[in-house]
Amino acid sequence: MTQITDPSAFPLLGSDAGFDLIEDRLRANVRVTIEAMFEEELAAFLGRLRYGRRDSPVKGYRHGHRERQLTGTFGTETLRVPRARVEDEAGKVTEWRSQALPRYQRLTKTAEALIAAVYLAGTNTRRVKRALFGLFAGAVGKDVVSRAWRKVKVDWDAWGARSLAEEDIVRLILDGTVVKTRLDRKATNISVLAAIGVRRDGQKVLLSIKNMGGESTAAWGQFLADLDARGLRRPEFVIVDGAPGLEAALVALWGEELPLQRCTVHKHRNLLAHAPQSLHDELTEDYHDMIYANTAAEIETRRKAFLRKWRLKCRAVADSLEEAGERLFAFTRLDPSQWKSARTTNAIERLNEEFRRRIKTQTVLPCAETVPMLLWALLASGQIQMRKVDGWETLSHPITPMPLDLAA
Repeated sequence: MTQITDPSAFPLLGSDAGFDLIEDRLRANVRVTIEAMFEEELAAFLGRLRYGRRDSPVKGYRHGHRERQLTGTFGTETLRVPRARVEDEAGKVTEWRSQALPRYQRLTKTAEALIAAVYLAGTNTRRVKRALFGLFAGAVGKDVVSRAWRKVKVDWDAWGARSLAEEDIVRLILDGTVVKTRLDRKATNISVLAAIGVRRDGQKVLLSIKNMGGESTAAWGQFLADLDARGLRRPEFVIVDGAPGLEAALVALWGEELPLQRCTVHKHRNLLAHAPQSLHDELTEDYHDMIYANTAAEIETRRKAFLRKWRLKCRAVADSLEEAGERLFAFTRLDPSQWKSARTTNAIERLNEEFRRRIKTQTVLPCAETVPMLLWALLASGQIQMRKVDGWETLSHPITPMPLDLAA
């Protein structure tokens, strides 16, 4: 079967193969306009127009033009860029360089931003090429898309090294996710660790996301040490997924007194794993009745009833619930208006869902470093947005002692 790969073979609109009088006229004038801008830039630098004279000492002399190819939202144009020799105070002669068009630049910043935005919207490099074929007249291939995307790394590195000393973080949400990527030419699952902070005004903000190779105590310890080194102050409340390595690393950094909340959704999955399939519906109903009760007193009563029932029905379920201890119910120490947002790590889970939707077209990402950088770029570009947490108006309220009697 013959496969047609030339996108120009599919004119979508009109019978004139995409001919547009307005577009063609504008693009015909683009080259003249850009070249005039370069001439004005050089004239301003030299202090005189072409063929002009001046009495004061000159900075340099023009000497011809060089051709440069530039691709922008106007298409691809071959431009004549003026050249000049510049002599400094020491008598050293150098070549004048345009500030508007730096060396080796082939794409305008707007074109690079457009390519990166289309890539982030959920397409792979080849599909970006096809989607933008008409705009760039075929000048943008998958390699150009990859290069434009890699330039995002400069901003990514700066973001990853920024100081957190000025961030007024009162709540910290920590979780990990598994993403399939390519390592040594093989598809491999890697663990990416993420930290979301909640400011005192309730706004969620991504603090860090890194590929640490796993979720061990050492991995989480190194991840938290980086946050601490960048100035993050001890939060008032931390929500975790229940991984023992994470809890151990938090205690080692900030002490046993740090209020920790285990994600109730993760614990529900753990309980289901300890029960036969035939009991899942009943277990879920009992668990939700306990966790989503309206008051601390109701939660305490239903917890005791849960343990009494499931010790007889399935001992492993009761043991798993007791293992979590007070950390499963730490949210009851907060104002009830905050309970919904403080029970789970759903803030990070929702980011993971959006991220998986974004990479569905690629299945496997090209390298491990791309994973955290892509998720950060989705947030930085506004394609993923985070709202304030529920109950943010009461975040300034002090955390109370544990109101529950956890004795079964």
